[in-house]
Amino acid sequence: MIYHLLYPLTYKFSVFNIFKYITFRSVYALITSLIITLLIGDRMIQWLKRIKFGQYIQEDVYTHKKKQGTPTMGGLIIILSVLGSVFLWGDLTNPYLLLCTGVFLGFGLIGFLDDYLKIKRKNNKGLSVKLKFLLQMLVASIFVFILVYLPCYSTKLYVPFFKQIHPDLGSLYILFAMLVIVGSSNGVNLTDGLDGLAIGICVICFACLAIFVYAAGHVYIAKYLHIAYIPKVGETAIFCGSLVGAGLGFLWYNAYPAQIFMGDVGSLSLGAVMGFISILCKQELVLLILGGLFVFETVSVILQVGYFKITGGKRIFRMAPLHHHFELKGVPESKIVIRFWILAILLGMLGLSTLKIR
Repeated sequence: MIYHLLYPLTYKFSVFNIFKYITFRSVYALITSLIITLLIGDRMIQWLKRIKFGQYIQEDVYTHKKKQGTPTMGGLIIILSVLGSVFLWGDLTNPYLLLCTGVFLGFGLIGFLDDYLKIKRKNNKGLSVKLKFLLQMLVASIFVFILVYLPCYSTKLYVPFFKQIHPDLGSLYILFAMLVIVGSSNGVNLTDGLDGLAIGICVICFACLAIFVYAAGHVYIAKYLHIAYIPKVGETAIFCGSLVGAGLGFLWYNAYPAQIFMGDVGSLSLGAVMGFISILCKQELVLLILGGLFVFETVSVILQVGYFKITGGKRIFRMAPLHHHFELKGVPESKIVIRFWILAILLGMLGLSTLKIR
């Protein structure tokens, strides 16, 4: 809204020319979403307590019993903050920005339904696994189909570290992109098990993705770095900035000991839009590096379940996802979280290095 109100005044007052710069608006989108989150955070926590929207804690994680009843669905704070910030600083006519918003809200709705059912049933059983997966694939398919039919967008897959390798997947790209979105969404969801863990890693990933989308939307930078140039996609850096700000603000309340949990409404929406943004800037494979911890957490669950079935009850880890394994070994929760953040920063730096190592 600020962009649409003030930038047209450039022809009268040159000072408003600053609003055309994505970098300027991304920084202020970050600050705005951070402020909104801090302003509404306490009120939202108190409201969720009043309506008794508390988290159910599974008995397997005995160290978490003290967290029983902590307000959940805090992802609503993130969603409101991001939407408010994007509304103020984004170009609301940009198709990529609108698609990001659609994916964010679509998966947020699925997460909301899942959280609501868990709370009303007073157990940890929300949507069935099959129904949740089908809903995720449905929402992902809608926005991927729209994306691939936009002008200037291709179905080529760009391989990190190799500037000449970018095969065209054709119609298979649609299925691939859907799996990236759904996989990323569930990866964040599985990682969201310790105070501040998932949101801290998400902040790091979105900060890195902001650099990727800005580079992909800048014709000269994209050409210099030998990455895909996608006109107007740089505007989604504002969405990334808003996510970083909202994430930092939410971490204020979610850091150990957490006053609120994000719930599936937060983790599913954040993971999905993370995957979608990586698709927008043609960095789907780099996301495996940036979000490497989400990959490790997901793989630990797959290995645990598979090994359990094959061996008739034996386990690889004390508990999956991976962060619970370390927790049951006696590592303090805050230490696990900080160490995972350090690893996420290192993976983010490695992911960004792919821009030059080609």
